[in-house]
Amino acid sequence: MDIVIVGSVALDDVRTPAGEVKDALGGSAVYSSLSAGYYAKPGIVGVVGQDFSEEYLKLLASRQVALDGLEKADGKTFHWAGYYEKDMGIAYTEDTHLNVFASFVPKIPTNFQKVPFVFLANIDPVLQSQVLDTMQNSEFVLLDTMNFWIETKRDDLMKVIARVHMVVVNDAEARQLSGEDNLIQAAKWIQSQGPQGVIIKKGEHGAVIFWEQDMGILPAFPVPVVKDPTGAGDTFAGGFIGALAQQKSVNITTLKSAAVAGTIMASFTVEDFSVQRLLGLEKKQILTRHEKIQDLTNIRPFALEVYE
Repeated sequence: MDIVIVGSVALDDVRTPAGEVKDALGGSAVYSSLSAGYYAKPGIVGVVGQDFSEEYLKLLASRQVALDGLEKADGKTFHWAGYYEKDMGIAYTEDTHLNVFASFVPKIPTNFQKVPFVFLANIDPVLQSQVLDTMQNSEFVLLDTMNFWIETKRDDLMKVIARVHMVVVNDAEARQLSGEDNLIQAAKWIQSQGPQGVIIKKGEHGAVIFWEQDMGILPAFPVPVVKDPTGAGDTFAGGFIGALAQQKSVNITTLKSAAVAGTIMASFTVEDFSVQRLLGLEKKQILTRHEKIQDLTNIRPFALEVYE
């Protein structure tokens, strides 16, 4: 195993202009582990209820996701219901039932504790700190968070941020966390709190990567039809840390390469509902998009005259 992913496992009801699904497989640990699994070997830590389908468990296992850390508790699985309108960048929540996730305390199996790469998906920062207390050999820890934790548990969040190598947030969260309007200044502020790196996601406009004194800019992969953007951010994070774990070294070059992998996996996710597009992708399909994004971003300037 290369990566431990700690996050939610959910059942989602989602409605978009392209259709709708009910009780579909979702959650940050699910999207990120399926994405990471195309580049490395992930294991997840999470909780489900008695209503969680055995078929979903078999599906995750069939993708070589280690399930030793997935607890089955009395009660119902975390359930989210929401919808998107024409602007697929905005999710509207209709209902959230935390159910067994409300009392979730991560239990890290012994065989997970020395895994070098860790993704702390979007959960209570107190729980994220508890996970780090248990891990014994963390070479690289990626942390995700959201506006709710920034607003309600800022002190706890800042404590765990100080302990990780990289933070991944969207542009609004970066501004909220740092108090800076300019994203470069926001990233520098976050780095000043302890992490060596920051990824600021900008949705359909790509992402900006900051590592120590370096930075990189990456566009989103162009997708002509978007059916369901749910889980795209988690898919990005999973592909990113999966590719990084495969390269086994962390510098601005490998981080950019890993971000390309994350971008590509997210581009597949949005093409169908739930995790359907992440299942059974062929190596050729993934590599073709790697080549395509390289062509799109490999811009060399023409020989231009510059006048003073």
